[in-house]
Amino acid sequence: MPKIVFLPHEELCPEGTAVEAADGESVLDVALRNGIGIEHACEKVCACTTCHVYVREGYDSLAEINDNEDDMLDKAWGLDPDSRLSCQARVNGEDLVVEIPKYTINMVKENH
Repeated sequence: MPKIVFLPHEELCPEGTAVEAADGESVLDVALRNGIGIEHACEKVCACTTCHVYVREGYDSLAEINDNEDDMLDKAWGLDPDSRLSCQARVNGEDLVVEIPKYTINMVKENH
């Protein structure tokens, strides 16, 4: 079973953690299932950028970004070449290393 390593994040995952993930499961769903509260204001429908993450390792194992995700990512804070929306990035047989950005474009946390 693939693993996702979430790098330390000051608020959401201070120590960092490694968790198991099923093929086809989104990075966001894996995070939420393991108590890592990544923002997701649009409820996982690719209509915002609050679940933006950096996939530092394993990026090439993910399906290509579709046009909708690509358009949304243009609005993300701190965009870089490893950026993906965690609601759209699905595990595909390989381990991933994920970094959660310090900021989102949301002014208020949704507290899901």
